[in-house]
Amino acid sequence: MYKMLVIGLSAGGIPLVKQLLASLPKEYPLAIVIVAHLPQGCESNLAHILNTVTDLPVSMARDKESIVAGHVYVAPPDYHLLVEQNKQFSFALSEDEPVKSVRPSIDVLLSSAAEAFENSLIAVILSGANSDGADGMVIVKQLGGLCIVLNPVDTEFNTMPNAVIGRVAVDYIASMEDIISLLVSVDEK
Repeated sequence: MYKMLVIGLSAGGIPLVKQLLASLPKEYPLAIVIVAHLPQGCESNLAHILNTVTDLPVSMARDKESIVAGHVYVAPPDYHLLVEQNKQFSFALSEDEPVKSVRPSIDVLLSSAAEAFENSLIAVILSGANSDGADGMVIVKQLGGLCIVLNPVDTEFNTMPNAVIGRVAVDYIASMEDIISLLVSVDEK
């Protein structure tokens, strides 16, 4: 049974993640964590923007915060976001060096989430102009998680999905509509 959904995006991904969240039911059973590349030093209003399109609660992830099902968390700008597993699952923020020139890094979150949730993790890569996410998706696949990539022909910037597809035998390369259908039906699996 799946417990967490991680969504990675960069250039061209905001309209896509808005569409995805707007399509999820109010009683969605998974915790959702979103990592978007933002310019360094930029204040992020992504949580506020996403709050306007979904009935699910959306907030910026905080250090040592417990992870709750049915909640949407957004990685804060200029910090890597990691998942820790102690007695319960929680977040950790890191100021470690950028990975592939970005912080927050999709790879960092995917790797730590895969180690914590193993086959209870779903990872989705949308649109982006660098290869962040490919290394993390390798670990998701190795630990039994479900790997989904938006079809590169449906993206504004296809470098990120192509990088993942080039490294990992993903479970689905799908249109946005098919990704939404898969995620909506997750509680039936």
